[in-house]
Amino acid sequence: MLSIVCGLGAAAAWATSTLCASRASRLISVGSLTAWVTIVGMLVAGPAVAIVGIPPGLDAGVAGWLVVSGAGNVIGLLLAYSALRIGKVGLVAPITSTEGAVAALLAIITGERLAPGVGATLGVIAIGVALAAAAPASSAIVRRVNLRAGLLAGAAAISFGAGIYATGRVSDAIGIAWAVMPPRLLGVVAVATPLALTSRLQMTRRAVPLVVTAGLGEVAGYASYAVGARHSLAVSAVLSSQFAAIAAFVGFLLFHERLGRVQVAGVVAIIAGVSALSVLHG
Repeated sequence: MLSIVCGLGAAAAWATSTLCASRASRLISVGSLTAWVTIVGMLVAGPAVAIVGIPPGLDAGVAGWLVVSGAGNVIGLLLAYSALRIGKVGLVAPITSTEGAVAALLAIITGERLAPGVGATLGVIAIGVALAAAAPASSAIVRRVNLRAGLLAGAAAISFGAGIYATGRVSDAIGIAWAVMPPRLLGVVAVATPLALTSRLQMTRRAVPLVVTAGLGEVAGYASYAVGARHSLAVSAVLSSQFAAIAAFVGFLLFHERLGRVQVAGVVAIIAGVSALSVLHG
């Protein structure tokens, strides 16, 4: 049950982060947005890591997973923010959320055993996410924009999926604080520092609250996911993908983004899958 609660907690945090990032990506550059989000995350995760110190389980193998975790998340952020800059939340978020299905598939391939019926339910949720990604297009220009945004979001999903799978693999060995740290550290070193040194790190007054909230949401989502992954990586990974349904719905309310019938069907399938999974794990 904890994997369900934490998975949905991660979904709420990531939905908030996605919505804020979608607005901030149109105020500052994608690189600057990624840099500031990781800086905010570093300010939160850094003290926690300093308090717990170097974990005894940190070895070469774990370090390798940490590198995959950090790189997957940072590259995923750059791709996702690029998609959000040109595309609607209702299109980008559902495609990006298939990161959970990617991580779950990796977990199953590597031998995680699931309770009877859970595998089929995860499949229903994954199908729902895919259906939710179908966005209506009114013109050739809109279709091209949707295609570009969709491809960027799909690439982000693959990168995020590898990252959160790696996070799940190391969270038991090194603890939550260290599991959350790699993306923040890599983002500061590989993205924020070069931009700052070349005077290309942007920020505007309107973007500040959006960037701070997005950064906090990223950390909260990662921490919640890492806790849930200790109990079931596959379940926590797929449920965390529910941020797509939340983001798409709020995007409709706040940004007046229309959802097509197929998208609505996908959201319904997601909700049904979550309900069934809760019963199976209850």
